[in-house]
Amino acid sequence: MGGVLLAVVGGFALVFMAGSGYVPFFSMRTAWEAPYDRGASDRGNSSWLVGDTVARSRFDGVTGFDVGSGHKRWEYVVPGRADTCAVSPAATGSVVLLAYGLNDERCATVVALDLTDGRELWHTTAPGTAAYDTLVTGGGLGVLRDSTGRVRAVDLRTGASRWNAAVPKGCATGSVAAAEKQVLATVACGTEAKLAAFDPADGKERWTVPLDARRGVAANAEVRLLSAEPAVVSVADQADSGMRATLAFGPDGRPQGRIDDIGDYGSIEESAVGGGRLFAIASYEGSQSTWERVVAFDLATGDQVWRADLGNADLEQLDVTGGRVTTVSLDKKYGDGLYVFDAATGDEEEDRAFRERMGPSDALGELFTHGDRVVVVRWGAGQRPLSVYERW
Repeated sequence: MGGVLLAVVGGFALVFMAGSGYVPFFSMRTAWEAPYDRGASDRGNSSWLVGDTVARSRFDGVTGFDVGSGHKRWEYVVPGRADTCAVSPAATGSVVLLAYGLNDERCATVVALDLTDGRELWHTTAPGTAAYDTLVTGGGLGVLRDSTGRVRAVDLRTGASRWNAAVPKGCATGSVAAAEKQVLATVACGTEAKLAAFDPADGKERWTVPLDARRGVAANAEVRLLSAEPAVVSVADQADSGMRATLAFGPDGRPQGRIDDIGDYGSIEESAVGGGRLFAIASYEGSQSTWERVVAFDLATGDQVWRADLGNADLEQLDVTGGRVTTVSLDKKYGDGLYVFDAATGDEEEDRAFRERMGPSDALGELFTHGDRVVVVRWGAGQRPLSVYERW
């Protein structure tokens, strides 16, 4: 009887310790952290992981760190007293784009940076009084949208001009995305929002389709491109009967899956595209409070493929890499946690506790995975801009 009691007590102790971040094979511990930022701004904030370099931008420049050691590899400082005002959300190869302007004047200059060493590859200036407000990379191109609505493409590594997009007559461009086989842009044509595709070789229009052929989507709706290949668009029309959904389109512009922001899976809070699927964090009403889960959808059909209920966990950010879906949870009472799922099946592969707190949810930015390490990016004054955690 005494042995059984000891086993039960030991089991409870193991469960408690597993949530503390001090049990081998169940824990995450801090490998290194970047120094605190000097000052802060909400302009120019982004981050990228290229090979074993993680780079973080802010209003006055970009800094690259070695993921393994935390050593600062390089720093690029925006010239003079200029501020960064736009960045490309993703790197292609190792190259990203930044636009900057002087003292809140127009954001007229774009520079291409190689994130492996922080070198400036080229720069260009917008003509006349135009300013650049949207920068994307993909398929070996840098695609620039300026304040007049013009969209032009340049060679990503040299800056050589490639083409100016043949935007449909009577339409104004919104968000842009680029990939190997097509360049996409959301366009407002009169009172309706549509999706247009361009040939990456010469910028000629391939097709333009309504986002909703039956009812249409208002031109003033919030429309964001989540992916160029496959074509995936997030629509948030704030009208009472407006669409709030993620839409997928085939290579010819034909509609494919539709995933509503609210369904029997809950309310989608965060999403990421990978492997022909949409992975989302969804919240729903639990027994006593709002709970959260990770849900996977097939983009071709819109069907739910799998979901993983995580209970009363405050999930933050998603990383979809190498056939795995990674997310982190913040819990003031029980501690922060790491969850990893098989992207194909939804099987839980890992449930680990962080030894140290990751900080407030409103400070957390991007989440990256690299080997056995997890990179957390933060924003705001008084925050560590980067923390890298390792499995233990």
